[in-house]
Amino acid sequence: MQLYFAPLACSMATRIALYEAGADAQYIQRDRNKRLPDGSDFLQINPLGMVPTLRTDDGELLTENAAILQYVAELFPDARLGVRSGRERARLQQWLSFIGTELHKAVFLPLLRPDAPAEAKTYAAGLADARLQIVEKHLGGREFLLDHFTVADAYLFAVLNWSMATPVKFDRFPAIQAYIARLQKRPSVARAVGEELALYNAARIKAA
Repeated sequence: MQLYFAPLACSMATRIALYEAGADAQYIQRDRNKRLPDGSDFLQINPLGMVPTLRTDDGELLTENAAILQYVAELFPDARLGVRSGRERARLQQWLSFIGTELHKAVFLPLLRPDAPAEAKTYAAGLADARLQIVEKHLGGREFLLDHFTVADAYLFAVLNWSMATPVKFDRFPAIQAYIARLQKRPSVARAVGEELALYNAARIKAA
């Protein structure tokens, strides 16, 4: 299994999930120019150049974060990264969709893109409070998004981690702050963040 990733991107959620599962995987970094370590063009693998992209053990390519995360959860059922019942599965998909559309794409992506117009950044920042309030209310008195750690938590953590590079802050969201602090202590999360932060900083030094 091969995970194509970019440091601290949303692909970190899949790395966290694979670490949780104790999976044997190869991690292949895509750089800012859509190149791989061997100099080949990542666009030949994923025409959109987006991560995560997962090559399964039988050579199939999977794209789209929510799909890859659910695949990993089903591939390693003993890790309990997914859920079994129909209603809970719908809840898992609900959170994966919410994180992907309302937080990742609507709020953080415009704020992170250097080429986004100032108006787009202002609009995205204005969406943050209402969406974070939904997460805050749900996490009040809860340890995870569902009744145990799932791939949705891996994805949410990866996205919330982008606050370090954006104006989005969590000062008024104590439940979110506590949630982040808990997950930062989780071995799979701490390992993924430590490794990818080092790679991110190395890439920035190289590009300077």
